[in-house]
Amino acid sequence: MKIDFHTHGKLAKKLPFSKEYTDWLFREAQRSGLDALCLTEHFNTLGFQEVYRYISGRCTREGDSLVTESGFRIFPGMETDIAEGGHTLIIGPMECILEMNRRLEPNKEKGKFLSFEELARMVEEYPVIFGAGHPYREGGHIPELPREMLEKFFFLDVNGKDLARDCDGTWEKMRALSCKIDRPLVAGSDTHQSFQYGCVWNEFRQTVDTVQDLAAEIIKGTYEIRMSDSLAFKVESAGILKRALKEIDALGGDYVSVLLKGAEI
Repeated sequence: MKIDFHTHGKLAKKLPFSKEYTDWLFREAQRSGLDALCLTEHFNTLGFQEVYRYISGRCTREGDSLVTESGFRIFPGMETDIAEGGHTLIIGPMECILEMNRRLEPNKEKGKFLSFEELARMVEEYPVIFGAGHPYREGGHIPELPREMLEKFFFLDVNGKDLARDCDGTWEKMRALSCKIDRPLVAGSDTHQSFQYGCVWNEFRQTVDTVQDLAAEIIKGTYEIRMSDSLAFKVESAGILKRALKEIDALGGDYVSVLLKGAEI
């Protein structure tokens, strides 16, 4: 099972949800060679609940995963900010993700984010796995947290965007942090659109459909992290497309229609 642990279902969190855009993303993810992804949409994205209502209505439930008609597997999740600065990844059953997101409603604006300790306490109430998203990204302070806090993470995100900027340096820092707190590394593209799929992924020996089984395979180490030879190009192209589509929207255009013109929806 080839799976990406850090992805988004919208172009940008302040834009309205588009079912056509999200359908396109999942089709392109599968075409890139992935079998599954973790949908770690921003916890404060516009229409968070709407995203999951739509996807669950279009997919078949298998364990904790949502499976499209073409057999592509989606594990629900969200990317959550903390007051100290930095992003965390939470992956689990859809009901848990939606309930946690509702509980976080008062804390979705900058200045009101939960502290890491508060968020970690909430996470412990649910059957989810908890990760550090791109911990060395500029503006984040996750590596500076006390060791006892860092050890609350289940995994660490080796992020495609960071690898594109500094591959060797990112690997060096992530491996050092992994050794320091004895937590495994998994890879995520961090994409908001299709070109970035397949820049980095995790290749598991078998397919699983529950978060518990996914966690068990990570613990056993029955997977390899893979990187595309064109990783930097994929990430750069994705960034250019994202900026262009956002500009179309800002000018009053329909970026979805422009993107999907002539494509099958």
